[in-house]
Amino acid sequence: MASLSEIDKSRLPVHIAIIMDGNGRWAKEKGESRLFGHYNGVESVRNVVEGCAELGIGYLTLYAFSTENWGRPEDEVNGLMALMVETIRKEVPTLNRNNIKLTTIGNTSLLPDFARAELQEAIDLTQGNTGLTLIVALSYSSRWEMLQAVQQISKDVKNNLLQYDEITEQVFNRYLSTGPYPDPELMIRTSGEYRISNFLLYQLAYAELYFTETRWPDFRKQHLYEAILNYQKRERRFGKTGEQIRQETSSGIH
Repeated sequence: MASLSEIDKSRLPVHIAIIMDGNGRWAKEKGESRLFGHYNGVESVRNVVEGCAELGIGYLTLYAFSTENWGRPEDEVNGLMALMVETIRKEVPTLNRNNIKLTTIGNTSLLPDFARAELQEAIDLTQGNTGLTLIVALSYSSRWEMLQAVQQISKDVKNNLLQYDEITEQVFNRYLSTGPYPDPELMIRTSGEYRISNFLLYQLAYAELYFTETRWPDFRKQHLYEAILNYQKRERRFGKTGEQIRQETSSGIH
């Protein structure tokens, strides 16, 4: 198992994104309900957030609930909403103690009023923190996000607030819900699935993808370290050749 001492802290990803998969299967394997898996997944969230904060990671995005998840059984959705509120209420003091700022991306207007109010209170209470930014993707869909961006850009062009020839990659980024944050450099998916499931489709263009068989409720700091070590062994080329990257690195160009 990987250890903290093996990690080169000068080569950490600034932004890590995680698809927390496998709660239901983990519970089923133990003969329990899916909600049992979600409840146990909370400890993994706590552990990994702590691990990222200790390492000095700038941003951590957790895919907590997709727009497609609204189609799950009603009792599971209701249970997830109740769990979210309970967890947020308990974790705010810890977030503040560890200088962690909480924020969200996604269509949170779809959340029940009680959940949305609790979430907003937690966001407000942690806004002054300057350490790790914890971004929770709730009721999130990358296709929804991009559609919202295109619709808003269209409105702004129509209202002469933006000219069509001013629409650059940088401008488009500003219209995304992730606009204030750098793109993830490392994306981790647990539970042995090899897809990104409508998660940050635009932002993951050059991210390193790491897949593990470990179910989310079993995922801990040591698994995070393994993913980061794997990331640090890779050569990130961004369309260039390996030779070009090595020349730039040796000459101090980044």
